[in-house]
Amino acid sequence: MKRRAGAREGKEAKKQKLLEELGENWLPYLTPRDAEFHQLWKTAYSKLLLRKADKIPQELHHIVQEAFLTLQKHDCFFQDLVRIKGKDFLTPVSRILIGNPGCTYKYLNTRLFTVPWPMEDYEIKYCHPELFTACKALIKLNDYLNIEAVQALQEQNLSGTKETEDTAVTDREQDFSNFIKGSLLEDQSSLYTPRNDCTSLKYKTSYNLTLLNYMDPLQMPYLKQEPYFGMGNMAVSWHHDENLVERSTVAVYSYSCEGSESDKVNEQDVEGRDPADWHIGLKVAWDIKTPGLAIPLHPGDCYFMLDDLNMTHQHCVLAGFQPRFSSTHRMAECSTGTVEYIFGQCEVALHNLQVDSDSAALSLKSLEVQVVKEVEEIHNKVEFEWLRQFWFQGKRYRKCTDWWFEPMAKLEEFWKKMEFMTSLVLGEVGKGERTIEQRNKIISCLLPLLTERQELRKEWTARCSSVHRKLHTQVKECLCAKPI
Repeated sequence: MKRRAGAREGKEAKKQKLLEELGENWLPYLTPRDAEFHQLWKTAYSKLLLRKADKIPQELHHIVQEAFLTLQKHDCFFQDLVRIKGKDFLTPVSRILIGNPGCTYKYLNTRLFTVPWPMEDYEIKYCHPELFTACKALIKLNDYLNIEAVQALQEQNLSGTKETEDTAVTDREQDFSNFIKGSLLEDQSSLYTPRNDCTSLKYKTSYNLTLLNYMDPLQMPYLKQEPYFGMGNMAVSWHHDENLVERSTVAVYSYSCEGSESDKVNEQDVEGRDPADWHIGLKVAWDIKTPGLAIPLHPGDCYFMLDDLNMTHQHCVLAGFQPRFSSTHRMAECSTGTVEYIFGQCEVALHNLQVDSDSAALSLKSLEVQVVKEVEEIHNKVEFEWLRQFWFQGKRYRKCTDWWFEPMAKLEEFWKKMEFMTSLVLGEVGKGERTIEQRNKIISCLLPLLTERQELRKEWTARCSSVHRKLHTQVKECLCAKPI
């Protein structure tokens, strides 16, 4: 936790330094109306690839967009209460996580639990047949984006080899399949994967979940302004995506609802991006020399952030006028974020608990310091990384499926046993059978973990109160907001 806090403080320091350097000035950024736009994209942002809607099968558009509307109809999108610098904030974007059964995704101190999409060997009961259809559509989109991402990486890797032999510049207006043959960034490290090695490519594009987003800008009482370039309203601030497999590709399907003619803005009257359209904003991380990029997103467009782009660059989502859905497919780093993992941890902890065959009394097998420490660390992990995270989000998952309730009930039973194990340790320490040195060693190991537990319980109590206050305030603001 200290390392994450240190990283956040470092980012905040960089942000403040950047703002100080800017003063009252804006950094430059380019849009498609600028003559240098495509050349900048090619040289500084070549690992961001855009696939226009007309290059994607129409049938796929239909079932995915129907899935978005179905999930919205069943009230499956929720704002998350995230924690930043010790304060709670409701996200302006509403979300739902869909993916492999038993997977979770954590961002900004909030763990989301997947609504499982249909998979073999898993029995998944959905609360309505339409939700099954919606999740099935999203796994089809996932499979499609996986294939496209592998092909994009292969073609870009091949183009890197070709560029050393042929430096011809292709037409800047070319479509996606040709555009991805452009030269690799000089300041981005080349792909590690040999052109005939598909195993690594699939590992970095086999998305295990998608984070779906929805926002209607006109229903928001306030949207944060982009602070560096003057790009206007932001739906999602500048960031790197968290907790992903290193150098894995992120694929995003974007669908903004069609607007009326009155929503369109005369391009001659606008400096910078068209505020009516949704855009993805891109910048080189903590760089004030390279201009930013604002790429318009039209209904059904897809974009791919390849290889290390998510590490070397930051991106934001700039709001348009119309409501927008997106499906952001990721290879989440789930080594410690699956139900199988946490059950395995519980098994390790409960291995230290034994039952007397005659009296059925429970006792501890060992009071060795390392054993006690490991058990109590797992105890904290189960309570604060899983149980409280799940129940803190209320009954949102009941709207889609009951899949998570059985494993969470088992996890709660494991937690109760670990609570009893803590009391057994404290009881043993209180006995006079052990030397002072032995007791002090156990207390020294146990006290920091119990102190952390007490502090986290207070924090979570405050956080649960905060979510109710935030929701109440937001409802009040929406009711009082003037029509736009």
